[in-house]
Amino acid sequence: MRNVTMENVTDVVIESLGKHEKISARQGEIMESLIRHLHGFCKDVKLTHDEFLYACDFLGRAGALCSDKRQEFILLGDILGVEVLVDMLSNPVSGNETVSTVLGPFFREDAPVMPKGASTVQKEFEGQETVYVEGYVRDTDGNPIAGAILDIWEDAPNGLYENHDPDQPEYNLRGRFETDETGHYAFRALRPVPYPIPGDETAGELIRYMGHHCMRPGHIHVMITREGYRPLISQIYDSTSDYLDEDSVFAVKEELVGEFRKAPEDADTDLVLRFDFNLPLKSQAMAA
Repeated sequence: MRNVTMENVTDVVIESLGKHEKISARQGEIMESLIRHLHGFCKDVKLTHDEFLYACDFLGRAGALCSDKRQEFILLGDILGVEVLVDMLSNPVSGNETVSTVLGPFFREDAPVMPKGASTVQKEFEGQETVYVEGYVRDTDGNPIAGAILDIWEDAPNGLYENHDPDQPEYNLRGRFETDETGHYAFRALRPVPYPIPGDETAGELIRYMGHHCMRPGHIHVMITREGYRPLISQIYDSTSDYLDEDSVFAVKEELVGEFRKAPEDADTDLVLRFDFNLPLKSQAMAA
């Protein structure tokens, strides 16, 4: 019988991989690295049994919070910078394509399909600023991409997304828009404001343990899809917003900062924003 010791326990666990049931090479690669790093972490910090039990309870409570309204593990991954790291690993950028960033926990499927230029605003707020957002979706050679779908969502001036605010109409500040034959898109919305990610429950525990804050800079989420092109999940940040340099989920990238400008006098919004996107072909993305 093999004696399991502090010195050999990591190797014993790794040697068990695939021993009684076949696993793929990728499964083996992931599990071996996970075991080595997890065991190494426990040794580095000399993890106590009480701390281990607390971690198990913490993860159990995080799982119990998950629903169609809140995905707690995405939120925890955001706070630790894991989602933004995985996004950069999954979507390497080469050339002039638009950089991606985190999806975040507030996306909802099946936002209403709207005509170009329509407004996502269903409720007015005191102090709100309306904005006309437009731009072009092109490929990396500068050719227009017609028929691309932009899925848009943002927070309200009270700092809440509609699925976390019972006083907002269903799908407020959300919509899907299609580019025309020139690749042009347009919609009307509200200027996004900084807001705190949920600071209650397990997310709040973690961010307080880190000694960090909960705030995110003002931004508009966008997901762009078109057959034959790599999907883009990204955000447009307000250049004047607070927290650009200290985002609680580390997702701000310089290329994604846009300028909200005062609209012309004859415009029907307070502000205008121009932001263009470049999508690589799927074949280009796979090669990268």
